Amino acid sequence: MTLQLGAQNYSAQRIFCIGKNYAEHVKELGGRAPGQPVVFMKPATCLVSPGETIRMPAHGNNLHHEAEVVVLIGTPGKDIAESDAASHIAGLTLGLDLTLRDVQSDLKKKGWPWEISKAFDQSAPLGTLTPYGDTLPLDNIPFQCSVNGAVRQTGNSGEMLFAIPYLIHFLSGIWELKEGDLIFTGTPSGVGPLEMRDRVTLHSDLLGTFEWTLA
Repeated sequence: MTLQLGAQNYSAQRIFCIGKNYAEHVKELGGRAPGQPVVFMKPATCLVSPGETIRMPAHGNNLHHEAEVVVLIGTPGKDIAESDAASHIAGLTLGLDLTLRDVQSDLKKKGWPWEISKAFDQSAPLGTLTPYGDTLPLDNIPFQCSVNGAVRQTGNSGEMLFAIPYLIHFLSGIWELKEGDLIFTGTPSGVGPLEMRDRVTLHSDLLGTFEWTLA
């Protein structure tokens, strides 16, 4: 998928996703706050542009929305210092980490990987990218998720357990980050089920408004 950022295009590479990065979301799932970022991945083929219709996956019965701030890496790097992390960001937007909660719960009980509950086709709807600059505070990006006009999730990037610069530092210590990599930075509390024909809207005063409908 090609990611457009102003006049520049990026080829989407890897999608790094961060779990359990908001304390209230950890509580609502009945878990404990992690000592380091919880990382899983999705293929770039999971991305869905704003306005596209999302098909309900057939291999589960409880599809949940998880609204997130998403970071686009523009400058490659390995072992990036937190103090230098912002210089590697090209853009920001909002996205959805769609999750089959029933499938995930079953996989967790068995101690198996989460991929089929998290990385299925169309599981990563992505908003239009906003170029990153000094006017976008990484630690103060408010956002919300609404379903059929009713607000379900409200969050702020300042509430993250692991802030965006640390996530870039942490990930780049394991993988060399590439131009076109995306980081889904975690979801606040309020995750919940989606049904056929639901309209999901993500909004941030700083990043814009994006919408998808479920087929």
